[in-house]
Amino acid sequence: MNITFYGAAGVVTGSCFLVTSSKGQNILVDCGLFQGPKEIKEKNYGEFPFKPSQIDAVVLTHAHIDHSGLIPKLCRKGFTGKIFTTIVTKDLCSLLLPDCGYIQEMEVERKNRKLARANKPLLEPIYTVKDAEKCMEQFVGVNYEQSIEILPGVIVNFRDAGHIFGSSMIEIFVDGQKLVFSGDIGNIDQPIINDPTLIREADYVIMESTYGNRFHIETEDKLVQLARIVNKTLKKGGNLIIPAFAVERTQDIIYNLKKLINSGEIPPVDVYIDSPLAIKTTEIFCKYPLFYDEEATSLHEASESCILDFPSLKFSLTTEESIKLNSIKKNAIIISASGMCDAGRIKHHLKHNLWRPESTVLFVGYQAHGTLGRRILDGHKQVRIHGEEIAVNATIERIEGFSGHADQKGLVEWVKHFSPKPKLIFLV
Repeated sequence: MNITFYGAAGVVTGSCFLVTSSKGQNILVDCGLFQGPKEIKEKNYGEFPFKPSQIDAVVLTHAHIDHSGLIPKLCRKGFTGKIFTTIVTKDLCSLLLPDCGYIQEMEVERKNRKLARANKPLLEPIYTVKDAEKCMEQFVGVNYEQSIEILPGVIVNFRDAGHIFGSSMIEIFVDGQKLVFSGDIGNIDQPIINDPTLIREADYVIMESTYGNRFHIETEDKLVQLARIVNKTLKKGGNLIIPAFAVERTQDIIYNLKKLINSGEIPPVDVYIDSPLAIKTTEIFCKYPLFYDEEATSLHEASESCILDFPSLKFSLTTEESIKLNSIKKNAIIISASGMCDAGRIKHHLKHNLWRPESTVLFVGYQAHGTLGRRILDGHKQVRIHGEEIAVNATIERIEGFSGHADQKGLVEWVKHFSPKPKLIFLV
């Protein structure tokens, strides 16, 4: 047996590992898009370091694009086998991969306009929406704890990773050995989803270490912080704008706002979800209550509607519905994407609210260097949105407790449960 590390090695993104059995069977674990600086992104455009036609099966830990985002390219380049993952991840990929393909098409179209004017060769997208939709035909969705023989003599089992809805750690039994790929290990006590599964035995462990050098530091409970920020904004007579990732973070915020409204800690304020991708993702959360944690399961069993539904929650699916939100000046919470404010409808809401001292912008996710979200968070007094300079007069808040990644303490806690100790642990 051989393991080759092709991605998420030396960089955080582009997760991709190749397991080759003694029989010559090739199993690819994840096939993610490289994200980050230009020199990292360029890795997405070259040929794969292996022949896609020689891959026998793919197993996928979760739907995030840095783990799944090159699967359509893999299929387009000749992979014809099955892609095994949880049923939730399969459904999420049916949204995220075409969305990613659309972004690739738009980026290339923009670049090609410049190249055409310079009489230079035109580019092709990494893959298209059609490529992404076609590759979904190769997906096979399974449940947690459902052992499945993906190839002769190769058995996999998906365990709950507690990172995002449907995320998994993958156990692979091959050549008399047990491999564990941790995927992204989740933070404990997240809404809706279970804590990461503690696995006891493995011969070899391939373990993520994204937050291996940091600790989550929160001086105040995140629900207490959220209630305080909502009430303070309402008292000032403004809107609360929350940039949020469409998958998991938006649903976490919806869930917690519902808890605060039901407990009377905040009034039944209008909450608008203004992101088509987040809205469709929320429907998937409602579709699979079997994947909920104990608290969410109890709420589901006691309710006739989805746990992510309440009377003052409103979805803005169309462009027209989104534009109408620009006329709302107070007493509204608007949750929109993208989470780092570099694209999507969130930019319109920032444009209409950042300059207003009575409004608040609340960040609940990581803001990478160079993004609009990071500039706002870093205290810039003016930012450029849609070609216009916008003054930053709104209150800027941040809650760090919504992280979906285990910190150093959580990672160590997870790995120390192996007994006996694995032969080798690879940190990626």
